[in-house]
Amino acid sequence: MSRLRTRTRPPLALALPALLAVAFLLMPLVGILVRTQWGDLGAHLGSPGVVEALKLSLVVSLWALGLSLVLGVPLAWLLARVPFKGKALVRSLVLLPMVLPPTVGGVALLLGFGRRGLLGPWLEGTFGITLPFHTSGAVLAATFVAMPFLVISLEGALGGLKQSYEETAASLGASPVCVFFTVTLPMVGPGLIAGAALTWARALGEFGATITFAGNLPGTTQTLPLQVYLLLQDQPEAATSVSLLLLAIAMGVLIALRGRWTGTPAAAREAVAAPPVPDEAPDTGASTVTTTGTAGTTASPESAAHEAGHWPLHATVTGFNQLTLAAEPGTTIAVVGENGAGKTTLLRALLGLTPRAHAELRLGDADVTALPPHKRQVAWVPQDGALFPHLSALANTAYGLRARGVSRADARREAQAWLDRLAVGHLARRKPTQLSGGQAQRVALARALAARPRLLLLDEPLAALDQTTRARVRHTLRTHLAGFGGVCLIVTHDPVEAVSLADRVLVLADGRTLQDAPPAEVSRHPRSPWVARMLGRNAWPGIASAAGLALAEGGRLVVAEALPEGAQALAIIAPEAVSVHRERPDGSPRNVWPGTVREITAVGSRLRVLISSGGVPDLVAEITPEAASELGIVDGADVWTSVKATEVTLVRL
Repeated sequence: MSRLRTRTRPPLALALPALLAVAFLLMPLVGILVRTQWGDLGAHLGSPGVVEALKLSLVVSLWALGLSLVLGVPLAWLLARVPFKGKALVRSLVLLPMVLPPTVGGVALLLGFGRRGLLGPWLEGTFGITLPFHTSGAVLAATFVAMPFLVISLEGALGGLKQSYEETAASLGASPVCVFFTVTLPMVGPGLIAGAALTWARALGEFGATITFAGNLPGTTQTLPLQVYLLLQDQPEAATSVSLLLLAIAMGVLIALRGRWTGTPAAAREAVAAPPVPDEAPDTGASTVTTTGTAGTTASPESAAHEAGHWPLHATVTGFNQLTLAAEPGTTIAVVGENGAGKTTLLRALLGLTPRAHAELRLGDADVTALPPHKRQVAWVPQDGALFPHLSALANTAYGLRARGVSRADARREAQAWLDRLAVGHLARRKPTQLSGGQAQRVALARALAARPRLLLLDEPLAALDQTTRARVRHTLRTHLAGFGGVCLIVTHDPVEAVSLADRVLVLADGRTLQDAPPAEVSRHPRSPWVARMLGRNAWPGIASAAGLALAEGGRLVVAEALPEGAQALAIIAPEAVSVHRERPDGSPRNVWPGTVREITAVGSRLRVLISSGGVPDLVAEITPEAASELGIVDGADVWTSVKATEVTLVRL
C-alpha cells in the first residue's frame, strides 16, 4: 500500500527569487555550452599547449591531494577529537583560504615561502629549494586553497562517528594509531572520499594563488586554468573548449558525490542499507567447542582462559566517584543506581577514559594505573555492543587478538571457537547489520572474552533486547562468566539481571557506595529507595520515633520492631503485603489509609495497582485479576489500603 504524500506549494514570494537564483547560476554554464564550437572541440583539446597544461594540472592536483591527505587527515582528527585551547582559531585558519581572494593567498605564500619571505631564504640556503616559479610552488599553492575542503568534510564525518567504537577498540588492546587506521578511517570512508574528491577538483582548477606565487611558465607552472587565461587573449574559442573540459570534470565530481559533502559514518550507512535478520539457531547452551586449524593446532577458549590466569581486582576511585572496590577472581558484580549515580563513570574510570574520575587499579600483581587504556587488558562492552560495522562477526571477534600481536590464522581460529561457544559460530561471515540484537550481543561478548582481558566491564549489555532474547542471552552470559578468570562488572537497571548474574550488588549514589552485598541481602534489606523500587518494593524513608516511623513525605507508619528514636530508616513493604478494600477494613491492621487508584498494570499473572493517598506516599499493591474484578478496581476508584505492622521491614540508613 503506497503512502499518500502531501505536496507543499511554495509561496510565490519565495519561489520566484529561488527560480531567479537557479537561472543566475545556470546562465554562465549555458553560455559555455552554447558558445562551444563542437566541431573544433577535439582540435582545441588536442593542441600541444593544452595537452601539456592538462598533464601538468593532473600532476599538480594529485600531488596537492596527497599533501592534503598527509596533513589534513590528522588535522581533521585533531579538531574533531581533541579539546584544546585555541581550537576556534585553528578552525578559522583552516577556513581562511576558502574566503581569502586567491591572489591574496598567492601574496601570502610569497611572503611566507618566497625567496624574500619568512621561510624561503632558509629553505634555499639549507636545502637548495626554491618554491616560486617551480612546479613545487604550484603544488604548494594548490594545497593551500584546496586542503580546507578535505579537513571540513572529514571533520564532519568524524563528528558524526560515535566514540564508543574507538574506545571499545582501545579496550581490546589496540593502540591509538591502530584504532585510527583500522576503525576510525574505515568508518568515515564516505567523508574522506568526498573531501578528497572536492580537494582534487579544487586543486585542478586553482588559478589565482598559482599565478601569483608560482608564475606562469609553460611546462613548469602553467596549469590548465592558466592556459585558459592565455587562450582568452588570442583564441577565445579554444578557451571556451578548455573551460568546458574543466566544467565537465567539476560537474562529474559533484554528481558522483551526490551532495555527500560531510560523508556518512559506516555505522549509519550500513544500518540503513541492510536490516538485521532474525536468529537462525537457538542458544544450544554449548559450553565447549574446539576448532582445529589446517596445521593441526587447536585453539579453545578454555585454553586461553587457562593461560590468562586469575586476576583479583583492587581499585581505589577518586574524583566524582569515591569508593574502594576489591573482588576475587571469578566474581561478578552488578552495579546499580539511579541515573547520574556514577555507574558508567566508574567503568570509564577503570578503563582510563574519563577525566571525571581516576582509578588506582591493580589486577592481580600488576598495577595498571599508569598504563593507557589499550595496555590495561580491561575489555569493555558498551550498551550497543559497538561492533565495528565494516568487519564481519569473525573479524570483530579476532580484533583484540590481532591488536595484541596474535597471528591472523591463530586469531581467527580462537575467534571462531569463541563464536561457536556462544552459539553464533554459523554467523561468522555476517556483518553486524545482518545480525539480530541477541546475536550482536553474543558477538560483542565473544569479542571481549577473546581479547583475554583481566577485567570485563559490561554496560547494560541486555538493555536493548526483547524479553525472550534477553532471557536467552542472560543464560549464555551466566554460563560463560562462570569460567572467567577475572572480575566482571555489569551495569544494569534490571533486577532479574542483578539477582541472576551477580555474586555481589554494588549500589551507587552520587558516586559513592551506598551498599555492597550479595543479591539476597540487597533484596531483603535494600538501603536505597531507588533499588527497593527497582526490586518491586515500596520504599518509604523516614525517622524512627516511639510510635513507629515518621515518614519524610508526611504521615506515620506503625511497625512491629522499632529502631532507636531519631534514627534514619527506610521502610520496605512488599506489594503483596498490601491489602486493598472498597470499605474501611476492620480487624488487626494498624496501618490503614484511604486512597485513589491511579494506574493498573499487569505483571505476569497478577496486577499491580498504584494507589495515591493524602496521608502517606504512593503505595503499590499486588492483587489477582479475580480480586480486582470482585472489588471493582478501575482507574479512579476510591479504595482503602492496609498493611500489618509485622509486614514492614525497617532498614537503618
